[in-house]
Amino acid sequence: MTVRLGFFGAGFIARHHVSMLRLGRADAQIAAVFDPNREKGRAWAAEHGVPLVDSEEAVFDAADAVYVCTWTSEHPRLVAEAARRGLPVFCEKPLATSLADAVDMVECVRRAGVINQVGLVMRDYPGFLLLKRLLARDGVGRPMGFVFRDDQYIPIQGIYQSSWRADVAKCGAGTLLEHSIHDLDILEWLFGPVVRVSGRSAEFHAIAGIDDVVVATIEFDSGLLGTLASIWHDVLERPSLRRLEVFAERAYCALEGDVFGPVRWTGPDGDSGRVRDEELVARLHAWGIRPRNPDVAFVEAVRDGTPASPDFAQALRPHLLTEAIYRSCAERGKAVEVPAGVPGVDWI
Repeated sequence: MTVRLGFFGAGFIARHHVSMLRLGRADAQIAAVFDPNREKGRAWAAEHGVPLVDSEEAVFDAADAVYVCTWTSEHPRLVAEAARRGLPVFCEKPLATSLADAVDMVECVRRAGVINQVGLVMRDYPGFLLLKRLLARDGVGRPMGFVFRDDQYIPIQGIYQSSWRADVAKCGAGTLLEHSIHDLDILEWLFGPVVRVSGRSAEFHAIAGIDDVVVATIEFDSGLLGTLASIWHDVLERPSLRRLEVFAERAYCALEGDVFGPVRWTGPDGDSGRVRDEELVARLHAWGIRPRNPDVAFVEAVRDGTPASPDFAQALRPHLLTEAIYRSCAERGKAVEVPAGVPGVDWI
């Protein structure tokens, strides 16, 4: 079965998903694309050889499953319509501009019983998969502390070719929600539940409600402590870069470039190394770890009628952490306790 995909949004991230589908040779056909910016939609459709349609209705009618790659405030409405029609849906992160709306989206797809996946793709990055495996080795000991830096030029310029992230009504907030929700997801994936956060934020670009610097201190149930610095700048040579250093009791690991490294480490008994790109993937393969292509995985879930991952419900924890850090920022760095699970949600 060739899965027919409909795309809402013809921007940078939609282009990325099509590239990943083609790289993974997914058994899928891009059946239609709609973007309210007709010029952008026309250019995207021509670039990818995709039918450009003139309404959202036409996308739904042409597709077996849909990708929601619009500005964030549109996600709940389009997901609800996909669910009403019984269509599987891949939605970009963040799910919504607020935790409450994200919870509603999870409930919506759960009631409809539709396959759903969220664009928290860093769980499939080879660099993070290797980092997790290195920290799980015998003799490494407990993770003690980390320093995580996530920076990119403010995505209202350059390759993003859009300005909606300067409109708080469309994006809800700035760098922490729109970019570092990835980081909060990957940190709990690596280290387990967060129990306490504090943060401070700034708006150097003077765009009301759009944070461009957030620095958070994060405490985990295990006792691990760390800092996350999320920054939107104007250094156009840095479109999106990360660096994560982790100190364990008897090991040190550092990841740069997030996808293919390099990753370097110093471990027990003098073990040390540095790998990147093909060598990094080869080391994963030697340990029996095969990185997924998340877009191919979504298509296969749709084809086979099986659950997709990460699903919308898995996005609720990073949404909860984001709101807790913003609450701390509003209270000038006051520590905020983070509950287990998601308050009021007992069906995850």
